[in-house]
Amino acid sequence: MTLDAATATPTAPADDPRTADAVARARADRERTEQRLFDLLRIPSVSTKVEHADDCRAAAAFLRDELADAGLEHAEVLETGGLPCVYADWLHAGDDAPTVLVYGHYDVQPPEPLGLWETPPFEPTVRDGSVYARGAADDKGQLWIHVAALRAMLADGGTLPVNVKVIFEGEEESGSEHLDAFVARERERLACDTVLVSDTHMLSAEQPSIVASLRGMAYCEVTVQGPAVDLHSGTYGGAIRNPAEALANLIAACKDADGRITIPGFYDDVRDPSPEERAQLERVGFDDAAFRDEAGVTETWGESGWTVYEQVGARPTFEVNGMWSGYIEPGAKTVLPATAHAKISMRLVADQDWRRIGELLEQHLRQLAADMPGVESVTVEPLHGGRPVLVDTSNPAMQAATSALAATFGREPVYTREGGSIPVVATFTEELGAPTVLMGFGLPDDRLHSPNEKFSLRQLHLGVETSIAFWHHYAAVHAG
Repeated sequence: MTLDAATATPTAPADDPRTADAVARARADRERTEQRLFDLLRIPSVSTKVEHADDCRAAAAFLRDELADAGLEHAEVLETGGLPCVYADWLHAGDDAPTVLVYGHYDVQPPEPLGLWETPPFEPTVRDGSVYARGAADDKGQLWIHVAALRAMLADGGTLPVNVKVIFEGEEESGSEHLDAFVARERERLACDTVLVSDTHMLSAEQPSIVASLRGMAYCEVTVQGPAVDLHSGTYGGAIRNPAEALANLIAACKDADGRITIPGFYDDVRDPSPEERAQLERVGFDDAAFRDEAGVTETWGESGWTVYEQVGARPTFEVNGMWSGYIEPGAKTVLPATAHAKISMRLVADQDWRRIGELLEQHLRQLAADMPGVESVTVEPLHGGRPVLVDTSNPAMQAATSALAATFGREPVYTREGGSIPVVATFTEELGAPTVLMGFGLPDDRLHSPNEKFSLRQLHLGVETSIAFWHHYAAVHAG
């Protein structure tokens, strides 16, 4: 494929010939970079489905072999108690050089509903300069950027200006259940000066950005129990409370007409952005119309008093991810259901604690249900969660990322707030004491978690060159 003139600009300090050599090798190797990524995308590594456990392990083995072939050492698959992590390193830059831990995840979201995909989700297809496949942008395409960059730098006897460690996990899309314990256990192996994560998106293909904030999340399943068994809706309907109706009423009572969450205590620990921070967010130039177009809606709706960008990046949320009850198969079955269920995600901001938020939800729903005769019980089962993150934009690694993106894309990046969650980022901060750089290359219309997920091949290749530039800029900044 052909990239635009942006790739002709130098991508790192001009006095380091290793940079130009690595960029040249990366450009010569673009076809292989794409084809091996496509091979990875063909592996249906869906971590939330047990029937894909072997596929997840196949993806881990694929990455172990690719990291070793790229020139990294100690490449191995490490057990976690769940799906494994992939580790490799290159530690020959010297004791005075900084160490960077590269994180990514090889697991992907389930592809359903399959009928909405234009092409099969695990058969990568290139259309209009993008590869379409599940995991293309989240996160196989983005972790592959760094594998390709390291390959280009280490080829033909090349070296790195910093020490590098790589850790790719296989449970990010299912809550990183085993990763906290793994990081704590492997603290010495993973010790580093900074963590580099590419699992986010830029503002646009023309405007690079660095994420300075991630929302946390509390994810749970709510179950309302009514009668002991499904009942005949003619014999019992009208005299027995319907759990599905009760659940709908309970959920509706968690927000008011202005979009504010009504769970008592929910906002107690929220750290609102300061006036100065809100002014910075305004300068990002978020495009509300483009946001609506991407979502396929004519109007937005959310917590009043905040801009759309603040609603999705700086404010907590309460969202219903799914509801089910009674008979939902084709045809008719006249039942009054015994139970009703909902999956709820609550995105959180600093300094909210996901465990406490789950407890507050359960207390609130049970208190409401106490005034609903015929609701026998309400249970809230926590499924997974993660802490919100605020990044210090003044740390040296952030400065290096800023310089690398500016050199490659020809524009200074802006700092943004990301509405999504990456649970392990807070874990790295707490366990390793290392700041994180969230340097993502996805685009807003990549359809993460949705049918027809894609990743721009232009972003892939410019990402490789940015990664090469980052190592050199970080070494220079660290050296002072």
